[in-house]
Amino acid sequence: MLAIFLGGKAMGKKPIILGDCELCLRNNVEITIHHLTPKELGGTFLPTAKLCLPCHKQIHALYTNEELAARMNTIERLRDDEMIKKFVKWIQKQPASKWITVSKSKDRRQNKR
Repeated sequence: MLAIFLGGKAMGKKPIILGDCELCLRNNVEITIHHLTPKELGGTFLPTAKLCLPCHKQIHALYTNEELAARMNTIERLRDDEMIKKFVKWIQKQPASKWITVSKSKDRRQNKR
């Protein structure tokens, strides 16, 4: 994993970390830390996964924190879920530099009302 600093700590900037996404398996992408059990549901000190930004955003667009905690709390379970498989298959073909726009799934939008 490679950390690139864009500004000093005094500027309040976090380093950009490049590495491999544990979900889509793309290499040399910007990595974020995903709490497999959301922190608000007790996952602060539980396992995390290194995900690229598009995969991380897509997970939170598709699943509620309650779903993530109850049934999507491992990389294997995420990879095996039909809702994310199609996205992973597509994102694997995209260059690391491609900017992805993510919207909440229709189910998540309807459940918020």
